[in-house]
Amino acid sequence: MEFKLWLEFEEVDPDNWDVENEFANIHVDLLDGRHYGINVWTYKFLETSFKLDMESGENLNGLYQTPPDLFVKELTRDCIEKTITDLLEKGNLEDVLNPTVINNEK
Repeated sequence: MEFKLWLEFEEVDPDNWDVENEFANIHVDLLDGRHYGINVWTYKFLETSFKLDMESGENLNGLYQTPPDLFVKELTRDCIEKTITDLLEKGNLEDVLNPTVINNEK
């Protein structure tokens, strides 16, 4: 299935992203008109988020994390394209991911 990707890390300060320890928003637009807004974290950023919460006191000092919509190994176009392609082969993104990824705003 064909799709168009907008990647925050390419649009906002593209030379200043830690591809293995960061988070970003992405937009996936399908040819049938469906739009998805997906919050993506790398695996390493989960640990970083926990440490930041321990320092700041947020989320009961890191007792819990509110997860993103999707975890990936790295924030690169190649990784995200392969991931979205694989997920679309499994089904609709709103079925294989958290249903909040569908974006009804146009």
